[in-house]
Amino acid sequence: MPEYLPRIVDDELTLRLEAFGATLIVGPKWCGKTTTGEQKAKSILRMQDPDRRDGYLATAATKPSLLLKGANPRLIDEWQVAPVLWDAVRTDVDQRQEEGLFILTGSTSVDNSKIMHSGTGRISRMKMYPMSLFESKESNGEISLKALFDHPDMDIDGIASELTVEKLIFAACRGGWPAALRRKSDVAKLMIAKDYLNNICESDISTVDGVQRNPTWTNMILRSYARNVSTLAKKTNIYRDVAANADSMTLQTMDTYLNALEKLFVIEDVEAWCPAIRSATTIRSGKKRGFIDPSIPVAALGLTPEYFQSDLKTFGFIFECLCIRDLKVYSQALGGRVSYYHDRMDLEADAVLHLDDGRFALIEFKLGSREIEEGAKHLLQLQELIRKYNEKEKQVPLREPDLLMVITGGEMAYTREDGVKVVPIGTLRD
Repeated sequence: MPEYLPRIVDDELTLRLEAFGATLIVGPKWCGKTTTGEQKAKSILRMQDPDRRDGYLATAATKPSLLLKGANPRLIDEWQVAPVLWDAVRTDVDQRQEEGLFILTGSTSVDNSKIMHSGTGRISRMKMYPMSLFESKESNGEISLKALFDHPDMDIDGIASELTVEKLIFAACRGGWPAALRRKSDVAKLMIAKDYLNNICESDISTVDGVQRNPTWTNMILRSYARNVSTLAKKTNIYRDVAANADSMTLQTMDTYLNALEKLFVIEDVEAWCPAIRSATTIRSGKKRGFIDPSIPVAALGLTPEYFQSDLKTFGFIFECLCIRDLKVYSQALGGRVSYYHDRMDLEADAVLHLDDGRFALIEFKLGSREIEEGAKHLLQLQELIRKYNEKEKQVPLREPDLLMVITGGEMAYTREDGVKVVPIGTLRD
């Protein structure tokens, strides 16, 4: 058995098993959901085992409770193969009134019409992402995101990242797939994301909900989405791009493909943050195009680490995708969610990281050191805009940002005189 690399969600899974009768781990295929669940499980039911699948399905159709028998916590891997198991688990939890009975894993979102009850209060949902740079041991983790929020005056000056730009490019192209880390050669490591993309196009896009879809169209949609990663490209623009080579595709058809890709946790757009600091017509409210892992757009575009070494401008968009993935992983235990701010005056924050206690950070992603000044300027202008709004709206003021941060691909961390934290992505952790 290969060595298990600890995941940041390990502690969260332990906590959820203490609090709920069952925990559902969702996320993209190959991100490590089953392996993480196995660390806590005392028995396992693998619904996709080809030798036993038919028997399991027959049992699920007649008496699903038989499949729940086993030492607890019992891991039910890819439970959505037999959606009736959801209601069987919920019923068992209700009857036994115990915690930590089941761990469910699934790589797709299931249509709620196939289950009778949401599972609220019985089945807790926990999302997993591909591995962050800290989990893959490429970030040294000397700067804690939580500590930056808890201790605004924290001294980070001089903390250095060992990640060169070349290593950062390779990490983004390889992605956070645990299987890729176990391969010996760089060529083999890069093949995992390509194979993942091929599986999505050739198989998963149709099996996710039983609707047959065109693999070529899927590839074209992902390629266009990848060309627009980390931008505010409108869906109609992506459609025009795809329809140029698939003239019989309608916008409604493309929507079904995008919905399927969301269910598969392949694409994950970033929502806009729309505070009342400017006119509602001034703030851009469209979604920023994103992927669950930066290796997917790289694979969709057919690019290589060597290409990005001579085109750092294009890599900047992939770098933002990587940073957003890592921020989501690092902030998960804090209830973190990521949005962005951009208005028609071009005032922006690449990311706004909100914690569940109300605190938030304004963040810019700048690959090189020459861009740090511009990023910090945007953050400070946005902070000042909030302050000016509060001078007029004293009864319902907006919270001021608790952290201003520029995340870079550089080597050295420091705090600027204006208070903006400059943090290399290769030093961050949860």
